[in-house]
Amino acid sequence: MPAHEDRRFSSFVFLLFCASSIPVWGSTGLLQEPSPQSYFSHLEAGRASLAFFTHHASPGAQPFLEQIESSAEALQDYGISVVKVNCPKEDVSRYCGKENVLRKAYLFRGNILIREFPTDALFDVNSIVANVLFALLFNEVKYVQTLTDLQNIENVLKGKLNMVFAYVPATGTAEHRAVMEAAFVYGTIHQFVLTTEAALLEATGNGDPDVSSAWLLFCHCQRATDPAQPCRRTALGQPLTLLNIHRHLKLMGTPLVTEVAEDPEKVSTVHLQLGLPLVFILSQKDTYEADRRTAEFVAWQLLGKAGVALLSRDLVDLNVLHRSNVALKTPDEGVPIQYLVLEDTDEVITLVEDKNKVKQTQEEEEEEEDEDEKENNNQDIQDDQVVEAVSRDKKRELPLEQILVLTEETFHSSLSEAARTVVLFYASWEAVSLAVLQSYSEVAHHLKGTPGVLLSRVNCWDWPGICTQENVTQFPTIKIYEKGEQSVTYDGMWGTEELTSFIILSRVSCPLTLATMEEAEGYLRGEFPSELSSYHHTSLLGVFSSATSKAREAFEEAGNILSGHVRMGMYFEDDALALSRKYSVSPPALLLARSGGRSVESISLSKHNVQDMVQMIRYELLDIFPEITVQNLPQYLQLTKPFLILFCDGAISQKESKEMLKLAKGRPQQTFVACWLNLKKTPVGYGILRTYFATVPSLPVLLWVNLHAGGQVFKFPSEQSITEVNILSWLERLQAGLEIPSSTLSEEDWKPPLPAYDFLQMMEAAVPELPLHTSRPPGDTPAQPPPQSPGGDPATREEPSRDTTAEKVVSPGRDLRGTAPRLAAREKQGKRHSEL
Repeated sequence: MPAHEDRRFSSFVFLLFCASSIPVWGSTGLLQEPSPQSYFSHLEAGRASLAFFTHHASPGAQPFLEQIESSAEALQDYGISVVKVNCPKEDVSRYCGKENVLRKAYLFRGNILIREFPTDALFDVNSIVANVLFALLFNEVKYVQTLTDLQNIENVLKGKLNMVFAYVPATGTAEHRAVMEAAFVYGTIHQFVLTTEAALLEATGNGDPDVSSAWLLFCHCQRATDPAQPCRRTALGQPLTLLNIHRHLKLMGTPLVTEVAEDPEKVSTVHLQLGLPLVFILSQKDTYEADRRTAEFVAWQLLGKAGVALLSRDLVDLNVLHRSNVALKTPDEGVPIQYLVLEDTDEVITLVEDKNKVKQTQEEEEEEEDEDEKENNNQDIQDDQVVEAVSRDKKRELPLEQILVLTEETFHSSLSEAARTVVLFYASWEAVSLAVLQSYSEVAHHLKGTPGVLLSRVNCWDWPGICTQENVTQFPTIKIYEKGEQSVTYDGMWGTEELTSFIILSRVSCPLTLATMEEAEGYLRGEFPSELSSYHHTSLLGVFSSATSKAREAFEEAGNILSGHVRMGMYFEDDALALSRKYSVSPPALLLARSGGRSVESISLSKHNVQDMVQMIRYELLDIFPEITVQNLPQYLQLTKPFLILFCDGAISQKESKEMLKLAKGRPQQTFVACWLNLKKTPVGYGILRTYFATVPSLPVLLWVNLHAGGQVFKFPSEQSITEVNILSWLERLQAGLEIPSSTLSEEDWKPPLPAYDFLQMMEAAVPELPLHTSRPPGDTPAQPPPQSPGGDPATREEPSRDTTAEKVVSPGRDLRGTAPRLAAREKQGKRHSEL
């Protein structure tokens, strides 16, 4: 500690210890030779004095007199006067008459004798001050010899007062004096307990004690609410001096965690004033409760070594990396605050206890930033466009105000309160999750104010227990929960339009039962139900008679499977025959209305198997001559048919569109997919053409691509015009084997550049020893059976062993959640990402 701070604290302690009035026997020093009569006549009620009775001719008393005179000034600070009483030779009273009496010192409070001290027990200033204060503070300082005595005192104090428990090797030492001086000031605030029994050290959990050294524990009994649990204990890790004890007790009286809502550079706490560092746990409103528990856990571990503050990112604009989760402020002037990314609370504790760790952590962060920058700029290494995009926009803040954040405490209650809740399960460091989170925020903007829909999110890295209970083994995952119904899992594309469509369609029964002919006609026109009237979806209407109940049941089951993806209605009233005759079809039948009902297609239902019906519905909903995009390509690839695809630099011409549409509606269309791709709208098409050819050919270009059989690519002759006749003639030559392919694609599987994340496996590998977040206090972890899913699904798990793992994964506060989640490892495929 700097010298000026040491002087400041010494002065402060001195002022605390000073008595309120000046002793009777003088302001300083030892008043010499009052007579016994004079001494006793001047004693004041309630005031303490230490008297030594001696004759003028007592040479053996001289060494003791020197020590007691030296202690006079120290005892005067506590309102205790020190007096040498001169006994006349003829005095034969109790205090002057016998030689053995003259070998004692006497402590009086007023004219009442408190205690006699043998002079050989008061051998120096420390022993004099310690023994005198010990005698005066009989009620403030309890002396214990056994563990039972200590436990009894502790049990009485629980919920009332804190306890200061000290061990000194022997009474009368400097450490004993320091404890008694502290008890003189703090004895009315804390219960002081003293022992000289070395056996109590090991019994109180001190491991292998050094019985030659004094030791002090602050016992937090005031916080103890469970009679069966011992009080938390914080040891004084410094020598037992008065200044160190005062400093320790002052630290124990500060708030466990300080909440900060200002620039950390301006924050000043008792810890910084006492020369200790201050640790900031960076928090955000989404994970406040978890971050608060984390901060409290860290604060208990660092109590007496550093202060802990909870810094809200939402209230303070920090110009630091968004993934930083810990900041360290030292008491040294001119040293900037260090913002770090740490894995767990053990690293925070190591950071404080090992100052070299700060520099090492910063160097690691700088190296990691350099690696990230290299990977971001090297597309040969970082070839996943999603990862690249997220990394590029990592400092971008998303408008997530409309999305409710769910935690382990609020998940089940929130689902039970809302009629329909959409939940995004994601990981805040994983690229695809963050890209989907951006789409999800746009969906929230589009659906703002929509009645009956609540959008929410669960960060699976913060709350793995919820994701395990809901059987979420990969992320991102979106589920829709509705009261009394099974949850519906979204399995479509992650774009904003597709997500919005899924959520809106999920609001309506699938299939929707129509009661009248007018409702059926309005449904085909896109006017019914009213909540879907502003959304343009292809309407699919199943028409059934009373004799076709088996087909109707299959249609209903197909609707349950396609819920959220298809707009399906069902009409089976008495006038169903009239409706079907209007569209020249007999029940059971499908009526397919595209473009708001301007054209209705009639399709007979010949297959009554549920899976066949699902496949047929999906096929019929596909466009006849579609524009291929990233979003709809998987639907057409699932048909496993060759592609006749026209690549255009912009919109397709009217002439070419007409010819291709005629071709698609003809008989051959059952054997291939006729489609087109706009390179301006879908620029990935340029890369496709470069794969087929060395360079991009002149556009438009018509290609036949058979991805599912041989991978051959044939190019339509550029000198011929794109007409139905020319294309059919060219296709005949292909089938006859008269055309030479322009290129042949490799048979190598198209796989992602990085392996998929196995969420549960990662959680097991990451923190096998830490339990899940919970609102219970540390040490209280009763086992509970897994709850049922609010959506009606049993909360099942794929592997029984993971139930046990989930129960073990984190005691409150052991992991750092908040803005920078802890990762399982530091592999390249597991790089950290902030929430954009």
